Amino acid sequence: MNLTISGHHLEVTPAIREYVQTKLERVKRHFDQVIDIAVILTVDNLKEKEKRQKAEINLRMSGKTVYVESLSQDLYAAIDTLVDKLDRQVMKYKTKVQEHGHEAIKHLPDSYEAAAV
Repeated sequence: MNLTISGHHLEVTPAIREYVQTKLERVKRHFDQVIDIAVILTVDNLKEKEKRQKAEINLRMSGKTVYVESLSQDLYAAIDTLVDKLDRQVMKYKTKVQEHGHEAIKHLPDSYEAAAV
């Protein structure tokens, strides 16, 4: 699995890099067929002089690409909500893949199932 962490208008410090890596361990623990992950951390200056922290992720798995973004006042809070959203998406995809083979048997007529047994 390839992990790329980049920053726009922000220097990615080793502390931020380590924080992102430890948070992404949860996603890898739930689903191990991840090909690569690209994380982009951004600091935007808005007109109201309010700094907006943005974290986005592009995760490629076998069969699907997931894009998630999160905005917050604090970069670490944005990373936390980003990983929560990503984890929900990955778990949803995992259950869909696991249940795919079992759906066809449920929809067969009863007489067809009795003949197979």
